[in-house]
Amino acid sequence: MSKKLLISIVVITRNVEHNIKDCLESVQWADEIVIVDNHSTDNTLEIAKKYTTSIYNDTWDMEGSIRNRAYKRAKNDWVLTLDPDERVSEELSHQIEEFLKNGTLYDAYSVSMKSYFARSHWIRHGGWYPASRVKIFKKEKFHYEDAEIHPRAYLDGKEGRLSGDIIHYCYDDFTQVVAKMNAQSTLEAKKWLRDKRKMNLNLALLRTFSRFFKMYLQKQGFKDGLIGFMMAWQWATYQWLSYIKYWQMKSMEGDSKGAGIKEGK
Repeated sequence: MSKKLLISIVVITRNVEHNIKDCLESVQWADEIVIVDNHSTDNTLEIAKKYTTSIYNDTWDMEGSIRNRAYKRAKNDWVLTLDPDERVSEELSHQIEEFLKNGTLYDAYSVSMKSYFARSHWIRHGGWYPASRVKIFKKEKFHYEDAEIHPRAYLDGKEGRLSGDIIHYCYDDFTQVVAKMNAQSTLEAKKWLRDKRKMNLNLALLRTFSRFFKMYLQKQGFKDGLIGFMMAWQWATYQWLSYIKYWQMKSMEGDSKGAGIKEGK
């Protein structure tokens, strides 16, 4: 591309020195790159400074909140949001160039996520592909709810779809699968507790088994071999872990209130 495209790339970072260079290299055609960093202690910011001067510090409180704040930093009307483990394919960059130059009736675009395990195994089944998400949008038309994790997206306008992929290196190894599942299930439990979600043992068991059945059998995750099994197992166990942590948090909250009443007497 001979001229920079009028779109802002927004990336939220924290200790991602092994990923950030390739992520930013894939969007060198953009007019602006915005980095919002959550107190990195490695070389993330030193690498990012080679690509942009628009670097800000923020603290990750809730996923929806920090993403919304990050998007407001963008100077352009159009935003492409990326995670550090994502790269924009050449095909997608050309499609973005086309609608930016020729105009569009849409206010946002969903994009296929092409996810890889250990950077080599494309996870084709189990609902992992195309797994489209809204990644490109007019910043005044789109926002997330204020939620700890997996926030709902809200679009005030029309959504289109682009056929190009975002390459997503989702997991480096199985250790990372387990670590992410543990961290994210804690946030999910906090969200349920805050929202006063009605959860019980039977519902948790139903979600656990139905999620595995849907991903591994109905959506043919078994075609991805052991990795397909692990991905289905991960999302099934995620439901169960979230419930266990939710139950514990709720029990501790009840004990705390009970102790307060006794002390008041």
